[in-house]
Amino acid sequence: MKSSIKIIAGNASRPLAEAIAGYLELPLAKCMVRRFADMEIFVEIQENVRGEDVFIVQSTSYPANDHLMELLIMIDAARRSSARRITAVIPYFGYARQDRRTSGRTPISAKLVCNLITEAGADRVLTLDLHAGQIQGFFDIPTDNLFAAPVMVRDIKERLTSTDRMVVSPDVGGVVRARAVAKRIDASLAIVDKRRERAGESEVMNIIGDVEGRSCILVDDIVDSGGTLVNAAEALLNAGAKEVSAYITHGVLSGGAVSRIAASRMKELVITDSIQPTQAVKLARNIRVATIAPLLGEAIGRTATEASVSSLFD
Repeated sequence: MKSSIKIIAGNASRPLAEAIAGYLELPLAKCMVRRFADMEIFVEIQENVRGEDVFIVQSTSYPANDHLMELLIMIDAARRSSARRITAVIPYFGYARQDRRTSGRTPISAKLVCNLITEAGADRVLTLDLHAGQIQGFFDIPTDNLFAAPVMVRDIKERLTSTDRMVVSPDVGGVVRARAVAKRIDASLAIVDKRRERAGESEVMNIIGDVEGRSCILVDDIVDSGGTLVNAAEALLNAGAKEVSAYITHGVLSGGAVSRIAASRMKELVITDSIQPTQAVKLARNIRVATIAPLLGEAIGRTATEASVSSLFD
């Protein structure tokens, strides 16, 4: 069955796609993605994919619109090349934060992007830690939303062996995700109650739970500006926490986020390679990248053989 799998990499996720192909012991399919002088995107799949099970690996990370357009054109190229089935593997689904109308006359961009991917010709979608789980229902094609929790749990067990561990959700909305990690490492749970004054800024108000003398582990899906994370870590330390680490699936890290985190009292921030880390991230003293290539590789292999994907998380 492996011989019928073709893995194609977009520019956003080439190192990750190479690692996935290595896990599956397959070569990466030859595909050229380039731009004309006016930045129009051109894609050419340079090997036969007729009748093949094609997996296109591409996060819609910065620059989000360019990488989204690349993904759509790669899907169209595979469809027109008579691929048997096309799976869009989107480690980071970039429009997931726009999942509802927050005020009048605004779009639901997540639904629009789901429609675009479907109309381009994708037969199914494989993604990781959607910001809003209900986006699975925005797709009219089969969608598997994987969880980075197994990767995080394994890393925590290997590196944070103290018995005073406590998992902390940086906001009320992330409690389910944090509780799942806490259960797997047999740790208690705390919640940071925050009030967001405006987009990109947050003010920590209160901590629900006793964190004094504990090794706190913040767990969330996205770190963008880093403000919420740094404020939460500061509040935990001020409340008596012994140390604070963070495990976040998607390291968007826009603007001055890297320097903000590097200057903080946080012991360590662990992110995955769902978004290709920048040079600044690689050089930061307290940011580390854990790979999700084996997790995605296993999910791709199971999808190709029609085996259960959900059992990965049992």
